[in-house]
Amino acid sequence: MSEKGSTEGVESNTAFHLASVRAAIVRSAQEEGRNPNDVTLIAVSKTFEAEAIRPVLLAGQREFGENRVQEAKAKWPALKEEFPDVRLHLIGPLQSNKVREAVALFDVIHSVDRVSLVRELAQAQANLGVERMPELFVQINTGEEPQKAGVAPQFADAFIRECREEYGLLITGLMCIPPANDPPSPHFALLNKIAKRNDIRSLSMGMSADFEQAIMLGATHVRIGSAIFGGRSAGM
Repeated sequence: MSEKGSTEGVESNTAFHLASVRAAIVRSAQEEGRNPNDVTLIAVSKTFEAEAIRPVLLAGQREFGENRVQEAKAKWPALKEEFPDVRLHLIGPLQSNKVREAVALFDVIHSVDRVSLVRELAQAQANLGVERMPELFVQINTGEEPQKAGVAPQFADAFIRECREEYGLLITGLMCIPPANDPPSPHFALLNKIAKRNDIRSLSMGMSADFEQAIMLGATHVRIGSAIFGGRSAGM
């Protein structure tokens, strides 16, 4: 197969996978009596180079998720020049010393999880103004896993209140990553419960293996990587 033929095959496969995921989102939403347009598909492009991302962009996808600020800085500015309506989501941990760069690059930050980070975000907001700030989601560690970032559920209400009242941050969403060996639905239900009592409408939950369950339980943002892009290289 020629290099051109190989590239076209990859683009065709990627577009097919993207269309399949979109169809599954529509089906899941409709089964719950929800408007499919209320569910945002975030294509998780972490570890993939621009050449792998471009076919997804050409197929019309505009919401993308990255785990690391530095990786996103290396590939997205050029892609955003070509596709200026792209919205970038930071779905991985954010170091306090990377806040300025993250605020400049990302449209949504899903991993607000500690007071030191909140302070830096509040300072960025003071410097830039509310209208220039990304949307902010608090990450909840629903499984209370010590190796995983996020606010423990029992402290979620107080943390959200502190973000809003003491630091003046607009918290628009919550995010969770259920433990790998747990059924995900109880974690999604818990996140939804925390959101409702804090008047939060956006729920970032559900990945390639469980996004349909997440939609059943109120997800407004699903983060899907392998079901669109395929497997990642070993070690990534």
